[in-house]
This record gives sequence, structure tokens and C-alpha cells, in this order.
Amino acid sequence: MKKKSLPSVVDGRIQAPPSKSAAQRAIAIASLAAGTSVITRPGESDDVMAAADICRTLGALVQHDGEDLLIQGGIHQPSSPLHCGESGLSIRMFSGIASIFSEEVQMTGQGSLLNRPMEIVASSLQALGVHCETTDGKPPIGIRGPIRGGKVSIDGSLSSQVLTGILIASPFAEKELCLSVSGLKSKPYIDLTTDIMKAFGVETINEDYRRFTTPSGQVYKACRFITEGDWSGAAFMLVAGAIAGQVVVENLNPGSFQGDKRILDALRASGASVEVTNRDIRASKQKLKAFSFDATDCPDLFPPLAALAAYCHGTSRISGVSRLRAKESDRAATLTDIFSRMGISIRLEQDIMLVEGGKPKAAVVESHGDHRIAMAAAVAALGGSGPVTIEGAEAVNKSYPGFFNDLKKIT
Repeated sequence: MKKKSLPSVVDGRIQAPPSKSAAQRAIAIASLAAGTSVITRPGESDDVMAAADICRTLGALVQHDGEDLLIQGGIHQPSSPLHCGESGLSIRMFSGIASIFSEEVQMTGQGSLLNRPMEIVASSLQALGVHCETTDGKPPIGIRGPIRGGKVSIDGSLSSQVLTGILIASPFAEKELCLSVSGLKSKPYIDLTTDIMKAFGVETINEDYRRFTTPSGQVYKACRFITEGDWSGAAFMLVAGAIAGQVVVENLNPGSFQGDKRILDALRASGASVEVTNRDIRASKQKLKAFSFDATDCPDLFPPLAALAAYCHGTSRISGVSRLRAKESDRAATLTDIFSRMGISIRLEQDIMLVEGGKPKAAVVESHGDHRIAMAAAVAALGGSGPVTIEGAEAVNKSYPGFFNDLKKIT
């Protein structure tokens, strides 16, 4: 699918899309809980639907009730593979849950997921005494538990998502699990995981992100979980307001554990006007200047940050490039490519992305099947000198199916 994004004045209000990060975690935990949980407004992104389908394969009863999901918990050894679509979070998170079973569980996916490295999944689970085999370091993967528990050390430097799955599965370990974690990245998303676990009745002790202990004897209990707005998707709309007018994004929790709420810090550093009123965030255009930002713990902000930096006077520095290599695309290379087509120079120096501000021009770009690349290109066109045509624009369905409709509302 092709979409054309035109230079426009931005002015309007929109609702933040539901957080797929929160919804996927809540859906997974609800499948483990006794009773029927209600997940309010989880959205219909491809990744959220993949999580729901995995839980059905595991034996949980998952039904739609209007915009909500009703999940009757209770899982068993699956008779068919767990299909994760293109969701990196799902395959890493549910790998921990699959480790509950003493017979092998196959996990697979499609598209870009089949090319994403799974060595960190294998090494983490093997440290727990779980058998895990990849296919030449990639999916499909085979997992056979159970999780024994005890004191275990794992590497958290490549992904926090594997740790998320292990923490969610930890109440099912044969004995109390104490995890020592080195080099943990994306710490806010571990806070999100443990906060949602707590909502379902299980607490984990976090000792400075280096040791996590889940006291034994705890069980998940069904609850009503309210899905908060998604800072990752909203970041693009806030940048749109900052570079081309003004926008108010509703239903965003400033106290959220989502790491991407730090888009507010970047906007302020660039000189944009930012106003926070309860759960409404207004971003307005001002004269923009180059900024420096560390995105190591929030790498999904790189695409909207690149779009913002494209309009800042001077050279902006965004660190954390090493976190981009194994996303839906190699985002460092893909961002460099699409912005060069729009006349914006991006250079990579070790772990730093340098973006030279200017005025994006008309171009035809390819999403490379990456939802955040498609959104970055569409937003970057808004203050430019000509239309940007995005090929493969349907990639936005992975996280934000209503993106282009919301963009139309404010332009």
C-alpha cells in the first residue's frame, strides 16, 4: 500500500492509541490468572492480536467484548506451534511462558521476525535449565522446561524482553527464582512488566535492576486492566505538532512506566513548546535547535527523534544506535536511507546518530516493512517542501492501525 504525506499545517486533538507494550503483557498474564480478566481497549494492532492468538493456542479462552478483551485464564501444553506474527516482544516474552511446560513447545513467526536473532532467548533460558534450540540462531525455536528456579545469572544487555517473559513465568518455577541480571537495557519496560504483574497479584523484588526475586507461593488473579495510551505511537504525533503547528494528544499518563514518555524531554531540549495538563499533552511549533539525547533505554524513539532533528538548526546527536540493529529493519541503516532521499543527512559514528537539520524535500521512500519507519517518513514530510510517498505504508498496522486516519484529523 502506498500513502502520500503532504506538507501541511498541523492543528487538532487526537486520542493516543492503546499501548501495545502494556496490552501484550496484560494479555499474557491474564492467560495465567485464575478467573476471567477484562483487558480494556487493548487495540487491534497486529502485535496485540498475535498475543491474543498465542494465548488461545495455549488454552486460554479469549473473546472480544466490544473494544475490550475477556480472558479466562488457564493454559496447557499446546498441540500446535505458538505463532507470533512479526512481534519480537511476543516471541521473547512467551518463550519464558513456554518454559513452564515439560514437553517441547515450538515457536515461530513470519516476515521480519524470521530474520531476528534469537541467541539471547536461547542463552537466557538455558541458564535457567530450560532446553532451547534455535534455527541457525533465528526462529523457529523449540523450548522444553520446566523452570527449576534458584539463583540464576542472565545477560540483559541485548534485550529486556526475554527478562520480561522470565519474570512473568517466575511464579511457576519449581522453587523461588532469584535472577542476577547484567547490563540491563530498557529498564523502564521492566518496570512496566513488574507493575502489570502486581496488578494481577504477583510482586517481584527489584534490587537496583541487578537482581530480581519473585517470592514463592504467589499466584496470578484475574482483574480488570485498563490499557493506557501508547507513548511510542503518540511520540510521532507530538513531533508533528512541534514541526508543523500544534497538536493535543489525549489519554497519555505522564507517570507511565513506558520509556518513550521521554519524548517530552527531547521536545523540550529542541525548543518546542510542551504543555502537560492531566492526561493531555500539547506540543506546538517554535524555533527548533539541535539537541542531544540518549535513547539507549528507549530505542523506539529513534524514528520520531530523527524526524524532529530534521527540522532543528544544527546537528543533533542521538546515542544508542547499537539498539537498532535487530528491529523490524536495521533501523540505523533504514533511517539513514529514507532521510537521505528527503535531503536530510544522517551520519553514524559508533553508537551516535548525527542528524543535520534542514528542510525535507519531496521523495519516494520504502518502509522496509517497519511500522516506525513508515510513520517517521509521514511525519517528516509535514513541514517539508514537497510530498513524500511511502511504499509499504501498511506496516503501521503492526502497532498503530489508525495512524494515517489520526494524521488526517490534524492536517
